[in-house]
Order: sequence, then C-alpha cells, then structure tokens
Amino acid sequence: METPFVTSIIQKIAEEIGAVVLVDPECTFVGLITFKNGNKTFFRTTRFSINSSASAAIAKDKGVSNFFLNKFGYKVTEGKTFFSEELCEEIANPRNIDAGFYYAKELGFPLIVKPINLSQGAFVTKVHNKQEYYQAANKILQKISGFIVERFYSGNDYRIVVLDDEVISAYQRIPLFIMGDGQSNVLELLQQKQETFIKNGRKEIIYFEDYRIKKNLRRRKLNFSTVIPKNHIVYLLDNANLSTGGEAIDFTENIHPDFQKLAISITKDMELRLAGVDILTNDIASPMVDYTIIEVNGAPSLTHYASFGEVQTKRVENLYLKILKALENENNRENY
Repeated sequence: METPFVTSIIQKIAEEIGAVVLVDPECTFVGLITFKNGNKTFFRTTRFSINSSASAAIAKDKGVSNFFLNKFGYKVTEGKTFFSEELCEEIANPRNIDAGFYYAKELGFPLIVKPINLSQGAFVTKVHNKQEYYQAANKILQKISGFIVERFYSGNDYRIVVLDDEVISAYQRIPLFIMGDGQSNVLELLQQKQETFIKNGRKEIIYFEDYRIKKNLRRRKLNFSTVIPKNHIVYLLDNANLSTGGEAIDFTENIHPDFQKLAISITKDMELRLAGVDILTNDIASPMVDYTIIEVNGAPSLTHYASFGEVQTKRVENLYLKILKALENENNRENY
C-alpha cells in the first residue's frame, strides 16, 4: 500500500528530530507521533492537535464561521443556511430547500450553492436559474443535512496558509480548465490533463462524471465530443480547489504585507494556530483595497500544492516541521 503524502513527510521529519511514528497499517493516513521528551500526539491526514477541537469545528462549519468573522469586522460572503426537511422538522426551522430558492431569487442569479461542512470543494456550484438551484441543493442534501445559498463574488481566488504569526505559503487557485489544441475533444483533453496530474504526483483527481462539469459544458453548448479550438480555454468547475483539478500560481514571495496581516489576524481571531484563509480579491501582491473571505480551513491540505515543484514541497515540509516542533514542546493539548 502506498504511503500517503502527509504521512511520508511526517515520517521523514520525525526521523530528523528523533521522534517515532506509529502508523495504522490499515489506515495509513492515521498515526501516533512520540517525541524524544515523551510527548505524544495523533494525526489524521492533515489534522493535528495544533488547533483546539472547538475552534476546528467552528472553522469547518461555514455558516457559523461566517457569522463570527462578520462580527469580528471582516468582509465575508453574504448568504444564509438552509436545511433538509427532516432537520427543519427536528429543529422547528422553516428554512427548507424551497425557502432557499426564495432567498436565491432575492440575492439574484448567478449565485453559489455549497454544503455547510464538506471539504475540498465538494458540491460547490455556481447556479444560474431555478433548475440548477434545485439540482445543486438536492445533490448536497443527499449527502448532508444543510447547505448555504451565497451571493456570487468575482475576483481571483487565493489561499494563504498561516501558522501562528507566520504566512507559510500563499497561492492563487485557478479552477479546473482545459486548453484546446484544435484536434482533441473535451474528453480527450481531460484525460490528457489527468495523465499530467498523475505524472506530477497528484493522482486521479478529476471526476469525469461530476454533474458540475456536464452543467458547465451544457451552458457553453459543448459536450465531451466537442473539439476545442487551439489555445481556447474552457473552465469546467466554478470552485478553484486544487483537490478537484485546480491549478496554483505561487505568491508566497510576493504577497503584500496587508494580506499577510489580514490572514494572520483572521487566524488569531478564529482561535486557530494553523489555518488556510481563502479570500477573493484582485491581487494579493498589491496593497489591499478590497477582499471577501470565502472560508477559513482549520486543516489545510497542501498535498496538491506540493506537487507543483521542489520549492513548494520544501515549504510544505517546513510547515510540518514547525507543527511537530510546536507540538513537541506543548503541554495540555486537546486533540480533535
């Protein structure tokens, strides 16, 4: 069984600092780290005890975290949460899928429909009309009991990774796209992109049956058999997560101090030590004029970011080294 990326980095770093890692052979993304001083800590994929369980849970719930960020004075997306019929009955709340549609009409299309607490961009959908709204909302409610209807904001999508008072990495995220060569059709271009990802260590991350890809193709009057003209770009997803085929442009060396301060302040106010702060803005290399917080992630995955080159891999290794050193020297930690 192949060792997961994060586990392999932890094993490498642990050896360097004299720690011992015990990994579950069945779930190789779960392990226990025992440090030289006797301190111990569990990890599960990218989740460490560096953040408290309460803060991590609040960050994971997009609706709740938006409420607090707004109260703290940050610019957040405008939106409301809505629930399945079963949960509406249980909590005596009228905000069901139909109420969500009326709210969507108030906001105005296009808008974003996304799950309350799923990760990696799952089911995040830009919808343009009633049919697309109900399709997206029902897809989410088949998995979990709540979703968010949110105003659509334009701008470039950036992730800023913070550990304590330091920005570890910053990069722009570009949604899954294909570029035509004048000969290959959409399916062939997607297959070529998947092969490139695998070659770069990103594994099979494009889900060809994703309803959002088909929706975006239909909106452009295209399908998998359409040949795309040379150098013509077609965006296939609206979310820019690297885990769904997005690509990254590194801004770690160019991020403006305004955005560094913003990301560090957000992380502290959310009572987190480690966070991925996702924002929309024109350019994080320029002085801050305007921004919108998309969300704050308490367990940011940098696996795909690391696949973009040696510099990025080294930054990720450096992040985990700092996390392990911090955990080694901490007492009374709370795991989650």
